[in-house]
Amino acid sequence: MGSEFGRLLEQFLTHIGVERGLAQSTVDAYASDLRRYLDWLEARGVHGPAAVTRQDVEDYVADLDGAGESGRSKARRLASIHAFHRFALAQQAVASDVAATVKAPKGAGTLPDVLTVDEVARLLEAVPQPGGADVAGVEDAVLVRDRALLELMYATGARVSEIVGADVDDMDFDERVIRVTGKGSKQRLVPVGGYACQALRRYLDQARGVLERRKRSGGAERRALFLNKRGCRLSRQSVWEVVRDAGERAHITKPLHPHTLRHSFATHLIQGGADVRTVQELLGHASVTTTQIYTHVSPESLIEAYLTAHPRAR
Repeated sequence: MGSEFGRLLEQFLTHIGVERGLAQSTVDAYASDLRRYLDWLEARGVHGPAAVTRQDVEDYVADLDGAGESGRSKARRLASIHAFHRFALAQQAVASDVAATVKAPKGAGTLPDVLTVDEVARLLEAVPQPGGADVAGVEDAVLVRDRALLELMYATGARVSEIVGADVDDMDFDERVIRVTGKGSKQRLVPVGGYACQALRRYLDQARGVLERRKRSGGAERRALFLNKRGCRLSRQSVWEVVRDAGERAHITKPLHPHTLRHSFATHLIQGGADVRTVQELLGHASVTTTQIYTHVSPESLIEAYLTAHPRAR
């Protein structure tokens, strides 16, 4: 990558990481998307931000189509490009924002994968629980942890990064709320339902200490809410494995990942009558437009509403 593009990219990454306070994983995603984009431009013979045209951006998006990327992936890459070009304009590195009018490709607005209420119940119940009142060892402790983890994810709709980043002191059982730290280091309080509180209580009372004692050097992880078998803070990858394993046990064939529980949480709240702005606050979305994707209704609901409400439907 040429020095002109490279210098501006480093300034942009510093801006979003330091000044805007975005999570490192988000900064890394921007960096990956933009390095790919800028390398493509240079291979095309474009060697600086001022030389980029709207046609260049459109052709790059068309190349993504040809590469067979999903609509959601293409939309994310274009969002990175939009942010980079806005920054270039703000830094006066270019005279105009050539990417501003380039729209996301078709199919980018695909609805997220959502479980039904019954499927969520099956997923949660699929984690086998140790019999009796006591946790016998590490394997029992892991099962109790996994149940508490899944219950909390569905109860709060929190992002996987927010769940693994949570500390014991973030949970307030008296008020039945948990403090989570979201994008841009912004904190919010989210209610925790009775089932999740009960599962968390059992985990903290019986299982977490078993895992904490597994830490062999450097002292146990005193703050982390969820620990792995080595007594360290649970990783994002481990959460993926917990969700995947529970899905296999529950025989759920839909695509399943930690965000599926977040999508299901939001969709079930909307279906239950919660207003969009309340769900926006619970999810920690900066804009209500992000939350509005959950206001979709099923074809069956549309038909039922039509038959009930339209004066000449029958």
